[in-house]
Order: sequence, then structure tokens, then C-alpha cells
Amino acid sequence: MQIITHSHKKGDRPLVAGIGFFDGVHRGHRYLIEQIVTEARARNYSSAVVTFREHPRKVLNRDSHFGLLNSLQEKLDLLSDTHIDYCILLDFTSQLSQLSAEQFLACLYHDFQVRSLIIGYDHRFGHNRAEGFEQYVAYGKCLGMEILPAARFAPEGQAISSSRIRKLISEEGDVCEAMRLLSYPYRLKGHIVEGDRIGRTLGFPTANLQLVEDQEKALPRPGVYAVQVQPDDGTRYHGMLNFGKRPTIKEDNPYTIEVHLFDYQGDLYGRNIEVYFYHFMRPERPFASLEELKLQLQKDQEQAQALLASVNRP
Repeated sequence: MQIITHSHKKGDRPLVAGIGFFDGVHRGHRYLIEQIVTEARARNYSSAVVTFREHPRKVLNRDSHFGLLNSLQEKLDLLSDTHIDYCILLDFTSQLSQLSAEQFLACLYHDFQVRSLIIGYDHRFGHNRAEGFEQYVAYGKCLGMEILPAARFAPEGQAISSSRIRKLISEEGDVCEAMRLLSYPYRLKGHIVEGDRIGRTLGFPTANLQLVEDQEKALPRPGVYAVQVQPDDGTRYHGMLNFGKRPTIKEDNPYTIEVHLFDYQGDLYGRNIEVYFYHFMRPERPFASLEELKLQLQKDQEQAQALLASVNRP
């Protein structure tokens, strides 16, 4: 996949494209991309997605607070794993947001040689998002651009959306269902920093994760998860993770992300790791003593090992 940021050179094949932020590059996005690729091959054109560095909601409303499913680099990596030829990567600026749908279509036509545009069943664009599919078709006809409707993808009768997946992760903790809709496990990247080593005294040494990538990624619902952990040597380990305030240790702690690897021997301090979320096991809660906490951690480990038994390690 080639990334385009300015223009598609004249003389290159025209493009069939689709527009979206593509946060998550989930199964619904992949279904749309398959349609784009199929239409492009039928016309002997190249295929493309049009997307943005910044989420439009965050540009238009600086007070908007919601987590993204991917950092920009993760999104580009996921898109490159599809059969798409080009990614038109635009900066979503206040100036761009003022373009009407007609003006934006003209930009795609003249600057990027988009000759066919596939539009999702509920997708609207342009200033105030005031117009719909019929208007897009009319504008396209004036330009010489074919506007095509995307087939709706709604397995089990419910459409897949990035906002639905964010809710599953951040509010419900249902990372298993989120993984089914994404087609891959949700992940966070971080740097291992020094902790207070209390887990070590309980027989469960933990690595404290400090997020180092895009700080706007969605955080999971506080609680205990069965996870896979991949340090920077590329090896995957099974483990369990706690995201929360550790109320048994001390009241009013800040939120921390701590992960315990089941079969790892060594020191992770100072290293970068990726954490892949597979199952939510329980919410975080205070225990009457450290001994009671230790007994619960033993049960958590047994449950996590059982849940992860069928998960392959690359």
C-alpha cells in the first residue's frame, strides 16, 4: 500500500475509493475495502481509501473525550494488510471541515484522480454533513465521478461500528466480543517502569506499564484481564493484567496498568511491550488483607490459564 498525502500523479491509473476514518479497521471496514478492491479490479483502476490523521470529532470539538482503537501507525499497518493499493492520508483541519460535499468531491476528482467513490450506507461528509447520497450522485455526475452505494454489512442483524467497539472495551470490558468485531485482539503498547514491588512479595511479580504510544487510545474498563504479552524480543507470553487503583494496597491510588507473565523468567524493566486483551475476568475490588488478595490472584491465574489455553502464540 502506498500512502498519498498531496496528489495522485497524472498518468497513474484512476482510483476507486472509499472515505472514512477507519478507526479499528474492523470487519465492517474490511467489508467496504473488499468492495472497493473488487470494483477497482473490474474497471482496471487502482483502489484507495481516503482517511485522516486526526479524528474529525477531536478537531471540531477540542473538548471531545473518547479513546481511539488505533494509533495512526497501527491503522496504517492494518490497512496495509488488506489488498488496497493506496491510502490517501489527509490532515483534517478547520479549513477542510468548511468544504462542502461538492467541493470535497471536486478535490478528490482533480487532485487524486478518484473516478469512482463507494460511500457507506450511513456515511455523510462535507460542511455540517447536511447532504446525502442523492446529492453526492448529482455532484459526481457533474464532475464525471461515479458514486456507488456500499453494501451494508450487518452480521447478526447489527451493524459494526467503531463507537460500538469502543463501548465494549471501555465501558463493558467485553474485549472478547470486541476482538470478534475487530477480527484481532485489542492491544496497548507501553514501557515498563519501576513499581513498588508488592506483587513480588505475594508471589505474583508484575510489570508496571506506562503507555508510550498515542495517548488517545481507548483504555479498558477497570478490572482483571487474561492477556498475551509480547516484549520487544517478539516472544509472546500468557499473563493476566490489572487496570485500576489497587484499593487493597492504598486508598485513592492513581490508575495503573500492571501485568503478570505466567512463564517468564527475567527482568522487563526499561523494555517496551505490547499487551493483547482476550478476556475480562472480574472487576477490581478491595480485599480485607494481602493474604486474601493473594488467594484471589491464584484463582485469577488458574482462570486466565484456562481461558488462554486455546490461544496460539506466534
